[in-house]
Amino acid sequence: MRMVDLIEKKRDGGILSREEIRFIIQGYVEGQIPDYQMSAWAMAIYFRGMVTEEIAELTLAMAESGDEIDLSVLEGRFVDKHSTGGVGDKTTLLLSPMVAACGVPIAKMSGRGLGHTGGTIDKLSAIPGFKVELEREEFLRQVKDVGLAVIAQSGNIVPADKMLYALRDVTGTVPSIPLIASSVMSKKIAAGAQGIVLDVKFGSGAFMSTLENARELAKTMVGIGKTLGRDTIAVLSAMEQPLGNAIGNAIEVLEVWKALQGKGPQDLVGLCIELGALMLIAGRKVNDIDEGRGQVLATLENGQAMTKFREFVRAQGGDLTALEQGSLPLAPLRATYCAPISGYVQQIDARKIGHLSMVLGAGRAAKNSEIDLGAGIYLHKKQGNWVEAGEPVLELYTSAENKLAEGWKLAEKSVLLGPDKPVCTPLIAEVIR
Repeated sequence: MRMVDLIEKKRDGGILSREEIRFIIQGYVEGQIPDYQMSAWAMAIYFRGMVTEEIAELTLAMAESGDEIDLSVLEGRFVDKHSTGGVGDKTTLLLSPMVAACGVPIAKMSGRGLGHTGGTIDKLSAIPGFKVELEREEFLRQVKDVGLAVIAQSGNIVPADKMLYALRDVTGTVPSIPLIASSVMSKKIAAGAQGIVLDVKFGSGAFMSTLENARELAKTMVGIGKTLGRDTIAVLSAMEQPLGNAIGNAIEVLEVWKALQGKGPQDLVGLCIELGALMLIAGRKVNDIDEGRGQVLATLENGQAMTKFREFVRAQGGDLTALEQGSLPLAPLRATYCAPISGYVQQIDARKIGHLSMVLGAGRAAKNSEIDLGAGIYLHKKQGNWVEAGEPVLELYTSAENKLAEGWKLAEKSVLLGPDKPVCTPLIAEVIR
């Protein structure tokens, strides 16, 4: 086989075979296929697309390009959850102990944040002493003993995806649904998931800004999962405004702690109950959504989710003292943006809020950027709320005066007020199975 022939085949709309896809992925990882040819192939996919069978074969080839986690040595059916990214999205921290408390073990590898979207590993790093990296044996032992472990992605998990994504990032081929879907699903497959629940975001703060594009991506990923024998369910959820009230790292962990005590924001808790119910279905623990909702909600009401969260944090070396005292350290410089007029909150733009959070220090502009774990934003009001002139809307936290000054300028551009109550987008638009 020659790479140039396979580029031409895809350019002309041909369907690549399993052997041809594996030739491409293996050759690229081993350095036998140069970047310029891989770039041409990615651009051919961008314009020509791929059929479901091709995308499934690409996903599997990438999943098998590096280390894989074998969970078959442990008892239970393992279900993973993936979010396509958002602002204030701390669902993994709340959802995982709820599901684990229902008897479905969670063995999860998560990433760090980049740009306006947050990362689960950064949030967990805000807990003093918490170890985000475990040796494989430690990881498996904790899953067996506690039923829950969340760690940073291994350096050699799906190396083909890391290489291909870096190339797509500089060649204008990031917005390709076959390449996005195979990137997401290859990591879930390599991590050993038998069931997968996908939270596919749409709206201003999401990678997919429209519901139609989000639906296409969700259907593609569900198709991959089914082709590869994984129970896969996708939820289309809105990211027009941030999820919950807290945006940052330590500040989001504190919000999760309150949610575990039954004091969490309704949108965050509601989404976690829906996702948790679907995870129980994918884990074959329940047969219908209502039974699943009842079980995950019960873990909040009877304290089992809190107990599981405590076990999880302690097992990974985290110090619960600051959480118990409600005093995880937040950045020392603070400013409150108050409403200049009375009215309804028409919009709190998720993308602008995410960018504001990054400017304050809570997010990364580049992969090697340092973040301020105590920086962030607290929303006193959400879309549809009434606010009186002079009432607080946003509270900003940072550690640098210049960031606070820049953040203040951005804050007033992130909120839209008006006299009429807005029609809010439903949080969950659709479930695809």
